Amino acid sequence: MPEPRDTPAAARLAAARGLATVTHDGRVLDAWFPAPALGSAEALPADRLDEETGMDSRRNVRTELVTVEIDLDAAPASTPDAYLRLHVLSHLLARPNTINLDGIFAQLPTVLWTNAGPMDPEEFAVRRPVLQRAGIHPTGLDKFPRLTDYVAPADRVRIADASRVRLGAHLAPGTTVMHEGFVNFNAGTLGQAMIEGRISQGVVVGEGSDIGGGASVMGTLSGGGMHRVSIGERVLLGANAGIGISLGDDSIVEAGLYVTAGTKVRVLMPGETGPRSVKASELSGVPKLLFRRNSLDGGVEVLAREGGSTALNDALHA
Repeated sequence: MPEPRDTPAAARLAAARGLATVTHDGRVLDAWFPAPALGSAEALPADRLDEETGMDSRRNVRTELVTVEIDLDAAPASTPDAYLRLHVLSHLLARPNTINLDGIFAQLPTVLWTNAGPMDPEEFAVRRPVLQRAGIHPTGLDKFPRLTDYVAPADRVRIADASRVRLGAHLAPGTTVMHEGFVNFNAGTLGQAMIEGRISQGVVVGEGSDIGGGASVMGTLSGGGMHRVSIGERVLLGANAGIGISLGDDSIVEAGLYVTAGTKVRVLMPGETGPRSVKASELSGVPKLLFRRNSLDGGVEVLAREGGSTALNDALHA
């Protein structure tokens, strides 16, 4: 009898029909998918996107219909593939860090973004007078576009400055991103949250947490390591503070304090005979901690938090 073989796990598929912007020499600049879905392309409903195709002579690009089906566990293989992954995240079909984005930068061309859509940066330099007469102006030069140019988050999501949230950001219902807040791709919130600081790639913020003005959360792209920083529920990261470790539920980092993995921290806990010194990485993800700086000697201290949880202002998220 033949030897039994393991049955391979079913592929996690996503699919969508959309519109791709293509240059005169056939390079794909972007792709917009109004209704991405989990599953195969065979299940996609009919639409009328073919009526939106055509040439834009001002930008020297054409819009083409594309149908894309991808394996979320495989690496991105093309520009439309990469854009569909970003749409899946921003449509809240998958959480950050749950789909394969390996090599996505290589699949995304650098694009001159305009108020009329994407175009080749070299074409913009040649066509500037024509574009100016048509009222077309640049809004950015980057691989990633603004979230709101492709996805309009609903359900109590507010974004004060659209240029500060990239496509691929995951904004849960009730999220507010204030003017100086920033949310990168493959990052975002898992529940109602206030974002007044920076959320780097790979970082997730739990329900009821507040990232204070000017605060910064290190991601794997900036830190160079493999640890993915996460912020638990009901956490307060004070104004101009920063972290390179994960914060457990109900924790606080005082304003202006930056805690990296290697920061030496004095641990002041009930029941201990005296303070001990540890690296902050040993406290990563531990709940109910208060990180502060000693006002007399400048040392970083951590205490067990007492009292109630951090609470957002419900009126701001209603």
